[in-house]
Amino acid sequence: MNTAELKKVCTQVRRNIINMTANAGSGHPGGSLSSVDLMTSVFFNHMRIDPKNPRNPDRDRFVLSKGHAAPCYYGVLAERGFISRDEFINFRQLHSILQGHPDAKKVPGVDASTGSLGQGCSIAVGMALGAKVQGKDTKVYTILGDGECQEGQIWEAFMAAAHYKLDNLTVIVDNNGLQIDGSNDEVMSLGDLPAKLRAFGFELFEIDGHDLDAIEAALSAPVPQGKPKCILAHTVKGKGVSFMENQVGWHGKAPNAEQREQALKELED
Repeated sequence: MNTAELKKVCTQVRRNIINMTANAGSGHPGGSLSSVDLMTSVFFNHMRIDPKNPRNPDRDRFVLSKGHAAPCYYGVLAERGFISRDEFINFRQLHSILQGHPDAKKVPGVDASTGSLGQGCSIAVGMALGAKVQGKDTKVYTILGDGECQEGQIWEAFMAAAHYKLDNLTVIVDNNGLQIDGSNDEVMSLGDLPAKLRAFGFELFEIDGHDLDAIEAALSAPVPQGKPKCILAHTVKGKGVSFMENQVGWHGKAPNAEQREQALKELED
């Protein structure tokens, strides 16, 4: 897809997020909205996947390490043809396939069940290493939250990615600066994150996470043989909805009917 086409899909995915969380009266819109441009670009322009054969063993893999951003994941999967928008009304309902965190056993296109922060990156590293051992050209992508990078397991996974020379792995950090209890700096400062990522062995690309051209360039950029890629994407929590942008309160709160109407109006094509 070209940039204009991707932008239209991103707008629809944001509408999907608002509708899902409003229908359920719960969910995590803020961090879902910040991930939209990144995840849409990955699924539409970079992954080798087939909605008609979602379990193809030769497919590329994606792990949403920040599993609470499931509304973004489901919104992208619907636009990519893996699930129907009709499922959105059942988001977070008992027995629905679309739970508050993604379930790989229930949702076509979901490669790993995630939600406990810090674990998804390790799963992605395992997938990338497994592909290397099997001699497959599988590419593995994972999106982390920046608050999630306060977890020690993340850094163990980073060390493993470099040690095993996983140049088939792309780690994307959704760096919106906020987490459920406040700003990252207030809760637990990550310090010089770019320097740390380089020190842990990544080929680093630091970009505006809402600039689709910059995202495409970073995802397409080659890396030295044996070096994993990390995209540090600076984003805005609640991106696209004025009253949600950069507001920590929208980490895990759903819009009411009036707020839903306003958000959808702002997200018209």
